[in-house]
Amino acid sequence: MYGTYLRRELAGRRKQTIIVAAGLGVAIALVIIVNSLSAGVRDAQAQALESIYGVGTDLTVTGATTEPGEGGGPQFEFEDGAGETSDGTTSLSQSRLMADRMRGTLDASTLTTVESLDGVSGASGALSLTNTTFSGEMPDMSQMGQPGEGGAPPAGGADGAGGSAFDVESFTVLGIDPSAVSVGPLSAVTLEDGRALDADDVGQNVAIVDSTYAATNELAVGDMIDVGGTEMEIVGVIASTSNEADTAANVYLPLDVAQTLSGVGDVISTVYVQADSSDAITTVQAELAEALPEATVSSQSDLASSVSGSLSSASSLISNLGTWLSIIVLAVAIMLAVLFTISGVSRRTREFGTLKAIGWSNGRVVGQVAGESLVQGLIGGVVGLAIGLAGVLTINIISPTISTAAETTTQAGPGGMGGGGMGGFGGAATAQTATEVVLSAPLTPTVIAAAIGLAVAGGLIAGAFGGWRAARLSPAEALRSVG
Repeated sequence: MYGTYLRRELAGRRKQTIIVAAGLGVAIALVIIVNSLSAGVRDAQAQALESIYGVGTDLTVTGATTEPGEGGGPQFEFEDGAGETSDGTTSLSQSRLMADRMRGTLDASTLTTVESLDGVSGASGALSLTNTTFSGEMPDMSQMGQPGEGGAPPAGGADGAGGSAFDVESFTVLGIDPSAVSVGPLSAVTLEDGRALDADDVGQNVAIVDSTYAATNELAVGDMIDVGGTEMEIVGVIASTSNEADTAANVYLPLDVAQTLSGVGDVISTVYVQADSSDAITTVQAELAEALPEATVSSQSDLASSVSGSLSSASSLISNLGTWLSIIVLAVAIMLAVLFTISGVSRRTREFGTLKAIGWSNGRVVGQVAGESLVQGLIGGVVGLAIGLAGVLTINIISPTISTAAETTTQAGPGGMGGGGMGGFGGAATAQTATEVVLSAPLTPTVIAAAIGLAVAGGLIAGAFGGWRAARLSPAEALRSVG
């Protein structure tokens, strides 16, 4: 009987049912789309951070930023007789492995300090370097005639007009502890070929390379690569776990080998830190800052704040405008449902007065009104879910691409010659590293459950107010008011 009466009343008040369900449906659809977009932006931000951060680590400790020293980039010096001479032209080539001049290094004991702190479950040290190779050809200056003697310029240079031609090529190198790869750069990579570094590689001239760098330079497992003037055997090729991001460096060496080749001594440039739990990250960051006042301690949230471009704008828009808009629309929809329900109860004064006169209790009347409102809310939930799914599907089909940018310190190109040989090539420079990511709107069971929950809650709230209004009706007064 209850169901029959409920169905008849909803059918008889079709206009009210449609308006209440439509209002709740639009609000719930907006909530679904905004939440899905927010999740998509978080995924996009994580992807952008992975390309910047390079590893799945909670915190990093690095040396403080320093002023650029004199001389700019790596200094190349060639002794007399260096290079190979052929047809009056001398070919020169030299590789230098150097630390970032814009970032101070840390003593190796810093790693021990970090590992001793409470809340730290693991840590590993790394040395970030840049390998720069200078190569070029110089004419034999002794063959040039003195001014006024009619000497012809030597062959070589562009178009055979004499002169010199030089190239400077560089790639990034990361020295890591082969026995502690579970924390740090190699914890966020997959092995594509060969093997990874292990504890037996300490002191060995071996290397693993990034798959993108290997493909670009036609390198494979078993090949040799010149790092700092020393031939390294490639034992593995790795790739980032993200299809849209590269690994943290082009080439990876055992830490002690990298320290020796670069001549920097027993130092590191970065300590990668893993906290016991996500709740402990803030506490560990404060402890690190106190224990290492001269170092720079960063978390992923700190790096997220440096991400700029349309990703940051999209994140801000969805987090602020989208969330508040959803709340406002949902509140308005529930308010309309409440008003329509109360108005409906007022128009049904005679009906409820009659029902009470024939024996209906207040509880039964309230249950009738609440049931009608609940069904209207569920209809609105189904409508909202359908609209929300359509919106999410549209976003995923379009797959808009947005860009991010973050400031990075890089080595510039050739900057001239100086000193006792070839020097002053490069120099630290600040540049914007752009990354393009695809924005999606993932739909999770939690979002769907929340949408259904909001629909039920909206119906119950409207039913509660309407039932309260109906319960206050006195049978005699209700019948008298329409008599």
